[in-house]
Amino acid sequence: MSRKESVPRASQVVHSHIYMIHISSVQKTVITFAFACIFFSGTGAYVHAKDLEVAGWIPYWRDEQGIKDATKNIKQIDSVYPFAFVAQPDGSIKDLAGLESSSWKKFFRLARSRDVEVIPTIMWSDGASMHTVLSNSESRKLHEDVIVAMVKKGGYDGVGIDYEGKKSETKDSFSLFLTELKKKLGNKTLTCTLEARTPPDSLYKEVPKTLEYSNDYAVIGKVCDRIEIMAYDQQRADIKLNAAKAGQPYMPVSDVDWVRKVVDLAVESLPKEKIFLGIATYGHHYQVTVSPDWYRDYKKIGSLNVPDILDVAKDYKVKPSENRAGEMSATYIPKSAKFKFPKNLKIPKDTTSGNKVAAQALAYANETGKTITFNMLWWSDAGAMKDKIDLSKEFGLAGVAFFKFDGEEDSKIWKLLPK
Repeated sequence: MSRKESVPRASQVVHSHIYMIHISSVQKTVITFAFACIFFSGTGAYVHAKDLEVAGWIPYWRDEQGIKDATKNIKQIDSVYPFAFVAQPDGSIKDLAGLESSSWKKFFRLARSRDVEVIPTIMWSDGASMHTVLSNSESRKLHEDVIVAMVKKGGYDGVGIDYEGKKSETKDSFSLFLTELKKKLGNKTLTCTLEARTPPDSLYKEVPKTLEYSNDYAVIGKVCDRIEIMAYDQQRADIKLNAAKAGQPYMPVSDVDWVRKVVDLAVESLPKEKIFLGIATYGHHYQVTVSPDWYRDYKKIGSLNVPDILDVAKDYKVKPSENRAGEMSATYIPKSAKFKFPKNLKIPKDTTSGNKVAAQALAYANETGKTITFNMLWWSDAGAMKDKIDLSKEFGLAGVAFFKFDGEEDSKIWKLLPK
């Protein structure tokens, strides 16, 4: 949900699909799915996504909307990932989407009639129970058998493994689990979803002498048929980019400069012909604290989809603009603050519309020595997603995978997709 590879004994925040679910339920917000290619009418040029495979997750908490969305746009999709199963502490799996329902079955029939793969995802984020189950040969094999039985019963094209928050000591057991599972699946597709790895020299001021990862890329690259790299929720993970792009707020969902580093590192160990680049389509809402000379803290208010973001921007009469991450943002002072900047406050002439309040806040802090807060909307828009698609093509990756399909995307996006 940079969902970054966990490194023990290091200050690195891990984000996941599970985390995004939690935020969605608590904040009652919805993240949006967008597109895999765009036609620019002004230039007459396509970013033709059919050079890449196009996949995406349908989340269980908006399954009806996701089914309708994917049904309407089935021609632009190669694979759908029902984001449905959650592993339990004993290794059993629970279907939270109700894949046996008539609406899901109807959709599966449509997908198969259009040669669209159906590959449900199993989520697991409890590192302790994961280690207990996978490190024991008996419980590990029972877990594998449960998965194989699910795939067989549903007639699915394979299964997706999204196990996050693993301990480094689980690495070998997880590798063995994947190896055994693939053997049992036979010709069914095994997809493996991985947190993005920020290069160590961009992650640490002083790179630790020993880095212990929880995923063995050598095994994963060999065993998994498809590998989705979740190159989003970067936030403050890359200290080099934080410094290079300072002077304005910088809290990216997914700066393409960071994604390039992630992919460049990944293809050193993983076969690029198996990699699907994970592309975010959502945004976040922050309260930003400003002190003299810097944007000090970013407190997440919640996650937002594009319609909600634009509603807030409209309500505060702020025009969003592109930021230093190549994404979109808008800043404003909430009405509850009852605060107004002095009229003679000077800000840089080239300040963009979306960054005006942020620039005013910094100028005010610098002039008065006071600390102030403002709110910021930040999201991955069509242009930012196009950058990721172009990057995927540049690296010769197998495809792109969007989180998520749920009917909340800008309707113009689907109209611009080649069919």
